[in-house]
Amino acid sequence: MEGLFLSGNSFLAYPVKVIWKLESELGTDYPAQAGFAVPKRIFKHAVDRNRIKRLMRESYRLHKTELYAALAGNERKLAVMFVYIAKEEFPFARIHQSFGKATAKLATGVAS
Repeated sequence: MEGLFLSGNSFLAYPVKVIWKLESELGTDYPAQAGFAVPKRIFKHAVDRNRIKRLMRESYRLHKTELYAALAGNERKLAVMFVYIAKEEFPFARIHQSFGKATAKLATGVAS
């Protein structure tokens, strides 16, 4: 995932920024490897950062089947990083909605 920020593609699904790159080998058996980040300079307390990351991981878990289906026919694997960029904490419904948009856009980007 080291080249992800240098040469990866990105788009915005507010409140989440998605950075992704197709790789030939990731060192994992799964079709996608995901990371989640919440900036410390925006959310000073670790409790807040951990709660947002937990909501992001749960949203990804619920939407990843769509992404895995798009990657099924492809011999390449996906490295993706989700960065929370909003200044305030949104409820789960809003984060879940943005992850739905993000995975749909990732699925079309991977398929093309």
